[in-house]
Amino acid sequence: MKRGSTLFLKMAVIIMGIPVLAIGIFGLYWLIRNPANPDYAHILYPIVIGMYLAVIPFFGALVQAFKLLSYIDRNEAFSELSVKALKNIKMCALIFSGLFVAILPFVYVVAELDDAPGLIIIGMVPVFASLVIAVFAAVLQRLLQEAINIKSENDLTV
Repeated sequence: MKRGSTLFLKMAVIIMGIPVLAIGIFGLYWLIRNPANPDYAHILYPIVIGMYLAVIPFFGALVQAFKLLSYIDRNEAFSELSVKALKNIKMCALIFSGLFVAILPFVYVVAELDDAPGLIIIGMVPVFASLVIAVFAAVLQRLLQEAINIKSENDLTV
């Protein structure tokens, strides 16, 4: 495979990280300083802390996706390194989902105080999106592991 054939996907991974980094630096800091309703600003602190903690597995998964694309560029797509990268992506997605599940009770309190039931559904979107990514990575990990096993059996018989 030619080098750079995954350049578009690598750029997409980088572009996915830029807005999250910008929101982490500027947006959440601004939200802490200027809460929409100062009466229950104290409830926002656990949500903001959870969101800052969720950035760690998010960027971990992006780094692993970038590594996986690099392995594909170097014709190492069917290797244990790729399986390990998919396993790390799966774990990062599960941790991300767990952090947002931990945030949901605080989102419920804000929704009750603000009388905004749609806020709970919006808060559940990252949970389900990351669970879909985790399941997809697990399926790919298993398929890739079986392909590696079949390839090694064929190498031994030939």
